[in-house]
Amino acid sequence: MIHSFPRTHLVAAVTISVVVGTAMILSPSADVEAKRIVIPLEANTEQSRPVTPDTDARPETAEVQASEAPAENDQTALPPEVAEAPPEPTAPAAPAYTRSSFKIASGDTLSGLFRKAGFNDGLMLSVIHGGGEATRLQRLYAGETIEFTVTTEENQLESVRLERSRLESLLIKRTEDGFHGETILRVPEVRPAFASGEIEGSLYFAGKNAGLTDRTTMELAGIFGWDIDFVYDVRKGDSFEVVYEELYLDDEKIDTGKILAARFVNRGEEMVALYYTDSDGDNDYYTPDGKNMRKAFLRTPINARVSSPFNLQRRHPILDVVRPHEGTDYAAPTGTPIKAAGDGRVSFAGWKGGYGRTVILQHGDNITTLYAHMSRLGNGIKNGSRVKQGETVGHVGATGMATGPHLHYEFRVNGAARNSRTVQMPDANPIPPQELARFQATTGQLLAKLNNHEDSNRQIAMASED
Repeated sequence: MIHSFPRTHLVAAVTISVVVGTAMILSPSADVEAKRIVIPLEANTEQSRPVTPDTDARPETAEVQASEAPAENDQTALPPEVAEAPPEPTAPAAPAYTRSSFKIASGDTLSGLFRKAGFNDGLMLSVIHGGGEATRLQRLYAGETIEFTVTTEENQLESVRLERSRLESLLIKRTEDGFHGETILRVPEVRPAFASGEIEGSLYFAGKNAGLTDRTTMELAGIFGWDIDFVYDVRKGDSFEVVYEELYLDDEKIDTGKILAARFVNRGEEMVALYYTDSDGDNDYYTPDGKNMRKAFLRTPINARVSSPFNLQRRHPILDVVRPHEGTDYAAPTGTPIKAAGDGRVSFAGWKGGYGRTVILQHGDNITTLYAHMSRLGNGIKNGSRVKQGETVGHVGATGMATGPHLHYEFRVNGAARNSRTVQMPDANPIPPQELARFQATTGQLLAKLNNHEDSNRQIAMASED
C-alpha cells in the first residue's frame, strides 16, 4: 500500500513527524514545570540552600521567582558591609570551681584531709613543698578550717586555704611554676569603747557587770597592780572607768584590744593611767605627768591569797619553834606559774635544803628575790641566765619543808629581809624631758575622752537622783 503513494508524499509525511516529535520533546508540560525546584539567591546568607515551593504553587515559573526575589529598592535589605561582617567571637566561659572545706579536729592529719578532698599524698607533697610559705600548711591545730578549691571539669586542685582565725589565713595557689603560699592578714577596725563600774564584792564581778571581758579586767588589775593589792586593798565602793579598744571585722565585733586610758579610785585615792608609745616604739602606761605606772618590781609575783604573812616572830608550823618568817607565803594549786618580780639575773637555780626547789634572782647591786618550794623550774631558768619582769621562773609546788603547795617569796635589800607587801618599790623610768611635750600632746586626747565620759556619768547620776 505504501507503494501506492507517491514518493514526494512519503518524504513530506516523515518530515512533519520528525518536526512534531522534536517540538514535543523540547517543550515540557505544565505539570513538569510546576514541580521545578527554584533556588533564589539570598544576600545575607553565607551558603545558599534549596527551597521547595508549596505544592499548591502556580505553574508559572516567572511569577514564582518574582514573588520570592527581593526587590531592588527594598529598604529592609541589609547593606553589604553589614551582611558580610563576620559574627563577633564569644569569650570562652570561665572555668567552674567547686569547694570543699573541713573543720580540723584533734587527731586529724594533713594526709587524711587531702584524702577526704579526693587527692593523694603525691599532690599533698607538691603543695607543701611549693614556694613562699607553703610549708606552714604542715602545722595544723584543732578548730582551724581547711578549704580545697577544684576545677569542676578537670578535677584539678587550684588552691588550698587554711583559715587559722578570722584575721589570719594561709593561701596556697597553683601557678605556672607550681604551688605558692602566702599568709594573708586582715586588719580589724579599731573603735574606742568606754566602761565603768563600782566594786561591791570583787573587781572580777564588777568588770563582768560593766561588760568587760576577763582579759580586759585582768589587764586593768595589772596596770594598777603596782600600787594596789587587789586581794587585800580593794574595798566596797571603789570605782573604775576604762577607755579601751573594740575590734570589728565586716562591721561585726570580734574581740577587744588594749586599754587606752583608765581611772581607779581606791579608798578615795584616784589614780589615772594613760597608754603611750614613745618615739622608739616602746609602750607603757604612765600617769598624766609622765611617771611610769610600772614599778621596778611587782608587788606580788603570783595571783594568789596570802597563807602566811611576813612575820619575824612566827612559830614554825613544822619545827614548832619561834623562827622568823622572812618572806610571804602564797597558797596556790601545784603548777601555778610564778613570775619574776623584776628584771635580773639568776644567781641560783636548784635544790636549797628546806626551801626545796628554789630560784634566786639578783636585781642590780643591792636587791634579791627568792622563790621557794617550786615543783619545777621555768623554761631556760638556770644559773647565770637573764630574766625579764613577768617571765615565768617556776611553778608552785610543795618541795622541801612544806605542808602543802605554796610559794615562799622573799624580798631582800642589802641582804636584809623586807616585807614585799609594804616596802617602798622604786619606780620604772619616767618619760624623758625631751619627749614630755610629745607625750602630753598624745595622751591629752585620751585623758579628755576619759574625763568626758566621767562628766557624762555624773550628769546621768545627778539626773537620776533628782
